[in-house]
Amino acid sequence: MLETVLLVCPDCKRKNYATAKNKKKNPDKLAMNKYCKWCKKHTIHKETKA
Repeated sequence: MLETVLLVCPDCKRKNYATAKNKKKNPDKLAMNKYCKWCKKHTIHKETKA
């Protein structure tokens, strides 16, 4: 069962990306290196509630 999670930039605190995740198979928080168009740089975006 996939759930939608949002990825938030740690620098500007904006929710830039949404992705789907299976919480039963992967219970730990997701962290991905993504581009933030407001900071204009790559940062490690972390999972937050949708």
